[in-house]
Amino acid sequence: MSESKPIVVFVDDDARAGDLFRRFCRRESFETRVFREPRAALDYILEAPVDLVVSDLSMPEMTGLELLERLRPERPDLPFIVITAFSTVDHAIEALRLGATDFIKKPYDMEALVEMIHQQLAGEPEAEADQPGKAERGERFGMIGDSPAIEGVYTIIRKIRDVRVNVIIEGESGTGKELAARAIHNMSDFADKPFIVIDCGALTDTLLESELFGHEKGAFTGAAQTKPGLLEVASGGTVFLDEIGNISDAMQVKLLRVVQEQQVTRVGGVTPHDIDVRFIVATNRDLAKMVEEGQFRHDLYHRLNVVKLHMPALRERVEDIPELVHQFVAEFAERYRRDVEGFDAESIERMKRHDWPGNIRELRNLVERHVALADDRLLHLEGSPESVQAAGNDEGSEMLADQPPLDELERRYILDTLERFDGNREQTAKALGINKSTLWRRLQQYQKDT
Repeated sequence: MSESKPIVVFVDDDARAGDLFRRFCRRESFETRVFREPRAALDYILEAPVDLVVSDLSMPEMTGLELLERLRPERPDLPFIVITAFSTVDHAIEALRLGATDFIKKPYDMEALVEMIHQQLAGEPEAEADQPGKAERGERFGMIGDSPAIEGVYTIIRKIRDVRVNVIIEGESGTGKELAARAIHNMSDFADKPFIVIDCGALTDTLLESELFGHEKGAFTGAAQTKPGLLEVASGGTVFLDEIGNISDAMQVKLLRVVQEQQVTRVGGVTPHDIDVRFIVATNRDLAKMVEEGQFRHDLYHRLNVVKLHMPALRERVEDIPELVHQFVAEFAERYRRDVEGFDAESIERMKRHDWPGNIRELRNLVERHVALADDRLLHLEGSPESVQAAGNDEGSEMLADQPPLDELERRYILDTLERFDGNREQTAKALGINKSTLWRRLQQYQKDT
C-alpha cells in the first residue's frame, strides 16, 4: 500500500490565486486543498490530517493573522506560510512572532513558493543552494555556534534580510547584541550604506541630541559651524542605538517623532531634513516591563518593536563554548604571536560548568589572558577544579579563585593598553576592539572608583 501524500491547505479569497496554485501543484509530491473562506479552512484543518498551511494575510472575513492565532493552540507545530503585500510586511513579521514559519511577498514566484513548501514539509531551514560558500549548518552571519538557542537568532536574521523593519535586540551584557545588529545590517539590501553605532548610556541628553540630530551654526557656545547629525549621515542605512533603555523621557519624545516621521531638525534649526533610517536598538533591560512601570514610552516601544530578537546568555548555549574558545584562541594567538593550540579537554569541561555572568565577553577575556600568558602550546585553566562551580549556585561562582576578579583584570588591561598608546584613546579603543564611547565610559567609572 502506497504511503499517503502530505496535504497542503491554501487559503486566499482571490479565486484566481487559488486556481493558479492548484494547477501549478498538480504534479507535486503533495496534495492541495484550496479555500476562499478562512473559516471553512479553519474547520477543515482542525479535523483533517493537514501537513502545512499557506495563507494570505489580507482577507475580509478573517485575516491570516487571526487564522494563525486560532490554529496555534490546537496545532502548535503545523508549518504555516503567510503571503503578504509590501504594505503589510509589518503584519508578516507579527505573524512570525505568533508562530508562522515563513512568509513570501507579493508578487511572488510560484516556483519559489513551492520550493518553500517542500523545505517546510522536509523540516529544513531556508534553502542555501543559491548562496555558495556557506557553512554546512547554514549561514551564521559572522557569529559562532550552532546550538538551538543561537540558531533561533540566525532564523530571525534570515527572515528579515530583505525587510526594512525596526528591531529591538534584548539580552544580557556581553551576549553580542552589537554583533547581531551588524549581521542584520550586513545581510540587508542596503548593506553598502552606513551602519552607525551610538552608545546611549555614555552620553548626556544634550550630547546625544547633538550627535543624533546635528546642530546649526551658533546653536550653542562652541558651535562654530553647521554639523549634520548621525541620523542624517546614516540616511539610507542603519542606526544602532545601544542601551536605549537609558535615555530620558524627553529624549524618548524627540526620538519617537524621528522614528515616526523619518525627519530630523537640527539643534538650533527650524527646517526638518528627510532621512531614511532603519533603527536597531539594544538593551540589557526588559523594555516591556519598563513600559508597564512607566519608565519607557509605550508609543516609542511599539514603533521600535516590529521585530524583537533575544540574544541568549552563554549559560543557555554551553554547547557552543568549545567552538567559541577555539575561535578566540586562534584570534589571540595571532595577535600576541603565541604558539598555542587550545585548551585541554578538562579545562573545556570546567568552562562548560561555569555560569558566565559576563557571557561571551567574559569568556573572551579569560581566553585572551591565558593566551597572552601562555608558557605551553596546550593551555590549562588556572585555579583549582573546585573554583569552577555549577551554574545556578546561589553563592555564585568564580572561574579563578586564586586570581583577581575579571573586572579588575579588565581594568588593568585597559589602563595598561592606554598607557602603551600614550593616552591616545582612539588607538586604545581600536586595539581593545571596542568603540571610543565604551572606552570613555570605562575610564569615567575607574575615576569614580578611585
